[in-house]
Amino acid sequence: MERELIKESFAVVEPQADRVAAYFYARLFIEAPELRQLFPPAMDIQRDRLFGAVVQIVQGADQPEFLDWFLHGLGRDHRKFGVKAAHYEALGRALLSAIARYAGDAWTPQVEAAWVAAYARVARTMITAAREAALDTPDWWLAEVVSHELRAPDIAVLRLRPDAPFPYVAGQYCSIETPWWPRVWRSYSMANAPGEDNLIELHVRKIDAGWVSTSLVRSARPGDVVRLGHPTGTMTVDRSSDRDVVLIAGGTGLAPLRAVVQDMARWNWYRRVHLFVGARRADELYDMAALARLAGQHEWLTVIPAVSQDPRYPGEQGLVVDVALRHGEWREHDVLVSGSARMVRGSIDRLLTCGVSLGRIRFDSFGDLR
Repeated sequence: MERELIKESFAVVEPQADRVAAYFYARLFIEAPELRQLFPPAMDIQRDRLFGAVVQIVQGADQPEFLDWFLHGLGRDHRKFGVKAAHYEALGRALLSAIARYAGDAWTPQVEAAWVAAYARVARTMITAAREAALDTPDWWLAEVVSHELRAPDIAVLRLRPDAPFPYVAGQYCSIETPWWPRVWRSYSMANAPGEDNLIELHVRKIDAGWVSTSLVRSARPGDVVRLGHPTGTMTVDRSSDRDVVLIAGGTGLAPLRAVVQDMARWNWYRRVHLFVGARRADELYDMAALARLAGQHEWLTVIPAVSQDPRYPGEQGLVVDVALRHGEWREHDVLVSGSARMVRGSIDRLLTCGVSLGRIRFDSFGDLR
């Protein structure tokens, strides 16, 4: 009953997402002005992320395991902002005030009680996760840029050395803050499997009006230091499965799938892997030499590049998901999809239309705000 009340009232609020988020932050900063310093000067992206998190929580109400994982990740990662247990009370009052204001007649005493109880559980889970993480990991890591290579006009490959062990699983991502834009964090996937050298590799595409991506591609140099948040994400290979694997990458969405292939090279010998790599133009297929070496070393790996906007390209042409579907139905495979939010959504729609079960598809979509 509580979950239904929350979902029904949120359906009223969701179309007004921008107003709800703006009201939330205005109310929060009036009530607790000391919290303003934890957030970036420009709040538009932060508003989007707030509502995205609320959507995940509401949609995950019927999936307790996913919701618990998601909230633990939020609690661990919010340490990098300086969020403390004492802040959750003010955050909760501001959030519920914003939802009540825009829910209108849907905000009844029963609905309010449901939201209060749900937020209390969310806050407890996040606070507990932050306290547990503080026992053996820092609030954030400092990482030195040890190499910077421009692979295409707007694509750079960076290698970073964190100042302490940085535990992650191949396929995951983390948020990054640069010295050029303090308090502005963007998410990037690790492009290599964890190694003894404690180095991580990032593949970064400069996007229009992308503060962090532009800095990492144009300004970063060896010796610069960035901050890393906690690794997170679920786009990992299920080792307990015996199904073959299909990897569909768009642009620098190749990064986590490359890490997955590197990791599988350490333990896999029987599961075939098809990696489809998509780009708009041939010069954006920026990592083909490394992928060719991997394919040459492991007979279970097939790499198929595709280009969507260059009719002169001699290889496969078209959207990468369409190219993948020309090569097989993949209904009996585990499928990982990585790329821009638009690419991921479109690819999943095509796969579902062609009979691939959603339960067989893994993806992480943290948007294009880089």
